[in-house]
Order: sequence, then structure tokens, then C-alpha cells
Amino acid sequence: MSQDNPSSIQFLTPQESANVDKALLSSEEKFLTRLTISSFKLLASIAQELNLSMEDLTTEQIIAWFEKDAKIKREQGTDAAVLKW
Repeated sequence: MSQDNPSSIQFLTPQESANVDKALLSSEEKFLTRLTISSFKLLASIAQELNLSMEDLTTEQIIAWFEKDAKIKREQGTDAAVLKW
């Protein structure tokens, strides 16, 4: 996954969402599937930003990334952050 701007990450494409919708899964399982796909993409982006493989990411690095993104959101606004919620 190569993005010029980490804030341009599309966590779940319309096609991926449609594929999840077509899956023979319960609503809860579909939610978890969407969450897993989005989490995978976010972890890949974090690893790329830190010049690591996803397998080498530590819990501490992931937490630090979330703290950094939250700080950007507080100081610069939602549009400057990667996570928009």
C-alpha cells in the first residue's frame, strides 16, 4: 500500500464493502470483517511510516502512533489527522 499522504488512507473500498455484504456472514461477523480489513490497512500504513514490517510493530509503537494522530487532530483539526472519527 503506497500513499503519498497517510491521511488519504481508504480503510474500506466500496468494492471491499460490497464483497463483505455478499459474504454469508451474520451482521456481527460482517462488522468484524470490515474492522479487520480496516485494521490491516491501518497497521500497514503505520508500519510503512515507521519503516518496519507489520510483524515487527510493537504494541507500544501502535499506541504511540494513535497518540500522535490524536494530538494532530486536537492541534490541527480532524482533516490533518489520519483517523477522522
